[in-house]
Amino acid sequence: MKLQAELDGTKHEIDIKRDGGKVTASVDGREYSLDVSQPEPGLYVLRDGAAKSVAHISVTGDGRSMVSIDGRTVEVALSDPKRLRSSGSGSDTADGVAEIKTAMPGKVVRVLVAEGDAVAKGDGVIVVEAMKMQNEMKSPKDGTVTSIKVAEGDTVEAGALLLTVE
Repeated sequence: MKLQAELDGTKHEIDIKRDGGKVTASVDGREYSLDVSQPEPGLYVLRDGAAKSVAHISVTGDGRSMVSIDGRTVEVALSDPKRLRSSGSGSDTADGVAEIKTAMPGKVVRVLVAEGDAVAKGDGVIVVEAMKMQNEMKSPKDGTVTSIKVAEGDTVEAGALLLTVE
């Protein structure tokens, strides 16, 4: 999976490959290989030989990722260049369907809209709890909620489709 990450104003190219619990990541051409486990949503244990780190990851309502590793917290903005290329113009009145998906595993706490509701860009549409933090997901565009794929109380995996706005 190829991603772009912005950290402290600097952009980085990342390529991640996963084989079971083994993760190989190339960051700006430099290779890293770690054993990774996820004991609970938003909590990751990273092992490099005998060295061990614990990472807590939460996603804010506007899609920013907060990553805390061994007491140091940084904001990381991740983007998928492939998704950006296929998303069209990105304007508020863009035609097509906008899919609201989770960035990480969690539990649906509240669904703030119903099918057929009109929403404006930035309106809260659903709240997902990950790592004991509630994250309000917002509509990326003006439109109408065309489908809701989850219910309150549902457990969702990373990348799960929650609802669509057209």
